Amino acid sequence: MEKFLDELIEAESIINKIDHMIYVTYPIVKDKKLLLKILAETKIAVVKCINYILQYEYVFKRIRLSHDTKENFRIFKVKCAPRYNISTEEVKLISELFEIVDLHKKAPLEFKKEEKIVIFSETERPRVVVIENIKEFIGLAKAILKKIKESRHLYF
Repeated sequence: MEKFLDELIEAESIINKIDHMIYVTYPIVKDKKLLLKILAETKIAVVKCINYILQYEYVFKRIRLSHDTKENFRIFKVKCAPRYNISTEEVKLISELFEIVDLHKKAPLEFKKEEKIVIFSETERPRVVVIENIKEFIGLAKAILKKIKESRHLYF
């Protein structure tokens, strides 16, 4: 139990860090690389929250886990998200966040134009990410963490 509680503590630490980065640091430095770093860190925080939920549910024998991460995400969507009051819109936003971060990792080209990041892909059309999207993803991470804490009466 203690091991996966560490996942939640790390997720909260990351969320606090990225929140500071987007609202305090970014307005000063206005660096595209910082926005991309915030996106990547947001994904890590959300993954840690999902891992906590999956591990908790597995320990109490409510679900079976797989070695396939896509299958585990499907289990999370179908069985765990409703139990933690994570809406279908939030699950779609999680998928979008994962998609954008993965696209960025594979992107041959990306650039910043004003307050937008345009990520090019070899197979898809260019993806535009605005700062409001990033703030929405951070809000999502905060909401998931809050729902976990409320459902398990955790305070730290």
